[in-house]
Amino acid sequence: MVLRVLRIALHVGFAVLLAVGVARTLLTAPHAVSSYAALALAVVLAAVYVAGTVVEKRAAEKPASGASSTGRPRARQTGRQGQARPVYQPRTRRSTSFKRYGIPWLAVVTALWVALLVISGDFSWLAFPLFFLHIHLLGPRHSIVAVVVITAVVIAAQWYHAGDLHVAMVLGPMFGAGFAVVMAVAYRSLYTEGVNQRRALDELRRTRAELASTQHEAGVLAERERLAREIHDTLAQGLSSIVLVSRAADQALETGDSDTALEQVRTVHSTAAENLSEARAFVRGLSTGEVQDNSLVERLRRTCETTEREAAARGDGLRCRFELDGEPVQLPAPYEVALLRATQASLSNVSRHAQATTAVVTLGFVGPDVTLDVFDDGIGFDSEAALAAPAPRPDGSGYGLLSIAERIAALNGHLQIESSDGEGTVVAIRLPLGEDDE
Repeated sequence: MVLRVLRIALHVGFAVLLAVGVARTLLTAPHAVSSYAALALAVVLAAVYVAGTVVEKRAAEKPASGASSTGRPRARQTGRQGQARPVYQPRTRRSTSFKRYGIPWLAVVTALWVALLVISGDFSWLAFPLFFLHIHLLGPRHSIVAVVVITAVVIAAQWYHAGDLHVAMVLGPMFGAGFAVVMAVAYRSLYTEGVNQRRALDELRRTRAELASTQHEAGVLAERERLAREIHDTLAQGLSSIVLVSRAADQALETGDSDTALEQVRTVHSTAAENLSEARAFVRGLSTGEVQDNSLVERLRRTCETTEREAAARGDGLRCRFELDGEPVQLPAPYEVALLRATQASLSNVSRHAQATTAVVTLGFVGPDVTLDVFDDGIGFDSEAALAAPAPRPDGSGYGLLSIAERIAALNGHLQIESSDGEGTVVAIRLPLGEDDE
């Protein structure tokens, strides 16, 4: 705002001083040829000056190539996951074309002023705005030389028209030049500070845009990972059970055991109904997997019963039971989801890979933590290698342990898996209870 006022004041001052010079020249010698020549030169000078200021204003408002006038995105680059990300370009306040033609324009304006000064000394006052123009457009050294030369020209013109040299003719232009230099330095400082502020603002906009894009990408990735865990621990596990029980039903039909086949088909129906309920929960936007109808204890008990029933339908002699240690308390929804999904994934691994005859799920509320232990007496595996480098299988399975570890880590919990070949497996989970949860 300050720079704009100073710029307008400079242009208005130039116009007023030019008009005063023309008026005094015409009043002094209204019918002289020199007066009409001065009027013509003044009109030309005014036209050249206005043309230059208009071009300079457009150049100041014109952004850099490809950037908008408000420093908005010039283009959109593709970031991670193929997403478009805005690229901000800072604004430039002066184009190279104006710098190229600014010096010749200033030379023409100065030459026309000198011609007017030869005709009449009343145009000497135009030296003051010319000081600003030279200091603004030229470099520091060249502008100082230009100010000295203009001051000398003014003194010489007044001496020429007055026919005598007085001290005031020398001191007046010199003090005017000194004041103009001080004001020009102050103007340049304000201009430089304004440019730096605009650059800082453009950098802030660019940084905020990049931060927003990064946060958006991180949110998208986190949501994808969460959905992948939910699908793996619910729909995928259920569909896997349906496939295994269906194969067992086929074998029962081939052997003529229709009663067993009928029981297995009923198990398929039950599992499919549960998966359909999970799918509808996703559609309704309840993909957080919160326990909706029953408590966590009841859901864990039902999970054990379902696991045992599906194992029996496949012809496996797996017995699964649930045990409760301590007085249960209401847990936050993320805790209940994590414990339920960890139980489902662990029992799925037991049912499909452990070759176990017994599985025990124990939920404990003892001390400041809530604990969950899933034990089986199966063949075991190398737990350290599995946790150190989880390797999903080509068929898309193998995410169970990774999913459990991610869920527990997100809640600042602790996961420990103890297993060895031929000695079974224990999956131990501990989640800290805050004061609000107890």
